[in-house]
Amino acid sequence: MKKVRIGCGAGYGGDRIEPAIELAQEGDIDYLIFECLAERTIAIGQRQKKQNSQLGFNEFLAARMEAVLPICAEKKIKIITNMGSANPRAAADLTCEIAKNLGLSNLKIAIIEGDNVYDTVIKQDLKLDEAGTLISKSGKDIISANAYLGAAPLVEALQNGADIIIAGRVADPSLFLAAMMFEFDWQDNDWDKLGKGTAIGHLLECAGQITGGYFADPGYRDVPNLARLGFPIAEVTEDGNAVITKVADAGGCVTIDTCKQQLLYEIHKPDAYITPDVVADFTGIKFKEVAKNCIAVSGARGKQRTETLKVSVGYCDGFIGEGEMSYAGPGAVQRGRLALDIVKERLSICHIKPEEVRFDLIGINSLHGERLSKNVEPYEVRARVAARFIDKNEAAFIGNEVETLYTNGPAGGGGAFKSVKEIIAMDSTLLERNLVKVNVSYLEV
Repeated sequence: MKKVRIGCGAGYGGDRIEPAIELAQEGDIDYLIFECLAERTIAIGQRQKKQNSQLGFNEFLAARMEAVLPICAEKKIKIITNMGSANPRAAADLTCEIAKNLGLSNLKIAIIEGDNVYDTVIKQDLKLDEAGTLISKSGKDIISANAYLGAAPLVEALQNGADIIIAGRVADPSLFLAAMMFEFDWQDNDWDKLGKGTAIGHLLECAGQITGGYFADPGYRDVPNLARLGFPIAEVTEDGNAVITKVADAGGCVTIDTCKQQLLYEIHKPDAYITPDVVADFTGIKFKEVAKNCIAVSGARGKQRTETLKVSVGYCDGFIGEGEMSYAGPGAVQRGRLALDIVKERLSICHIKPEEVRFDLIGINSLHGERLSKNVEPYEVRARVAARFIDKNEAAFIGNEVETLYTNGPAGGGGAFKSVKEIIAMDSTLLERNLVKVNVSYLEV
């Protein structure tokens, strides 16, 4: 029975690069997938692209491509990624330039565009899910609107000989499913196969999470060698079953428990996991250990996909002003609480009214280590005030007030920090899929 080996080289935009190199070098893989888009990431990318037409893609794209392109080109490993974020074309141009500089040739780079549906969503004046109202009545400063694309354009690119596929907003499991649909000639209405492939993609999409990252809890769930955590590989057969594993010498572990934990990640309804390709049903999934760090997965199913696509809608939600101050030694907690009370009263005195505000005491041992904090719990605290404002200048008030505690607050405050950051928030809506026009184009090196 035909098999294909798919490795996940990144589980988020800022993920480590070494495990991807290890997968390419030692994983005997056919595909290397980089999943690098969170909900807010693409909205931030749209902001960057507006300021500079050559920006708006993943900041580590160049480093990743320089690291893995020579190996992948030599071993004929295909690369699929959503690192294009808000600007897949610029990302592809840069990848093309990197490949040329590395002396590589005979590479075909596919560019997937069309997920940017800002104009359509604004024109349709769709209802936002969380706001519960039409965009025109929401009062929100909309930055971006990107539809979750499915596997279809990626499959088209592979059918046309693409070696590297660079996309923006594509559903995470679809990046992996595309490789399976192409390799096994699965049809786009074979719902059970698409459900199986989606389950495998979902298991892989967070990279190190299924190999023990985010799982470790010393004494309860020990994971070996986390500093050298390996990323996962799925060996998939054409019937849609798979074995999840990793490079043998890599750190971490693949167990039934790590697989179960990842399966439940971001799942609201296990019998109806909606993607652009299929409504997957995970309720029949079974895991079986077939060897150390080798877990067989089977039993997923699928139902007909929906006629709408989810759209992530990014908007500016004001500014967060933040200030911190540390207190250590005897009475640290009391002094920290007094510091927070002072700032709270200052907000009232100065008639500052945030949209939201938090007063926290953080930490017990970050200043002087474990030795001095023994038998004094907590030995140190960090007072933190954070508040959201519509106005950026008002947000700056918070950090400034916390900083004034140096000479106007309790004894022994130190390590002041202040910042003001714009808040990019997300909502979502549904768009008829026939209104999303996808374009696949190519560059050649």
